[in-house]
Amino acid sequence: MKLTVVGCSGSFPSADSACSSYLVEADGYRLLLDMGNGALGELQRHCGLYDLDAVALSHLHSDHCVDMCAYFVARYYRHEGGRCGRIPVYGPEGTERRLTVAYGDTPSDSAMSEVFDFHDLSRTSRFDLGPFAVRAVEVAHPVTAYAFRVEHRESGKVLVYSGDTGPSAALDELATGADLFLCEASFTHGKEDIPDLHLTGREAGECARRAGTGRLVLTHVPPWTDPQINLRDAKDVFGGPVELARPAGVYEI
Repeated sequence: MKLTVVGCSGSFPSADSACSSYLVEADGYRLLLDMGNGALGELQRHCGLYDLDAVALSHLHSDHCVDMCAYFVARYYRHEGGRCGRIPVYGPEGTERRLTVAYGDTPSDSAMSEVFDFHDLSRTSRFDLGPFAVRAVEVAHPVTAYAFRVEHRESGKVLVYSGDTGPSAALDELATGADLFLCEASFTHGKEDIPDLHLTGREAGECARRAGTGRLVLTHVPPWTDPQINLRDAKDVFGGPVELARPAGVYEI
């Protein structure tokens, strides 16, 4: 299983990175986790525009989903070979409506569903996508938001992606034993303290320690946050390998 960081900036794109988007590949199958601002352009550095097999959206804040509107254009109005077929899109209830409103002037209210096969997530969704067994759990955020556990069924290797969340017992449980834990670290310990919104680097490290994960990769660090402080804080409490996600970074799991 291979993870490629398409974008890892939190809240808005930085000068160096698009917003959250992560490509997971195995056995020729390509699953994209989130498609935030700027992600569609960067994605084309790593795979063909029409080579995705499925998309899973953690939540409906624009820095995690808004480039799905641009992807709609690419799939709906493709000139060569005609309109694309539908691909599965998993997201919170209301994903189709959210993207339709964000786009602003689709040919019809159902145009999005002509190229995207929408599936609503629930608190404990489980589904199979190609070689992956995927589990989603609801986490702590102001809007309905999910973390994902992606297991490669043949090898048993596990990637867990936190999405956006504050400290959450559900995330601790979901991340248990993960080989790689891709975890948001938006806030700085001792600086921001807003319940049920984001994790600090220290909280991400504590979650990884409780869950017994093999490797921690910090992501979704906003441009105004010093990532080195969050990296230091995570290392202080985790005890295992920790690094910062970087655009175009590739991880073999």
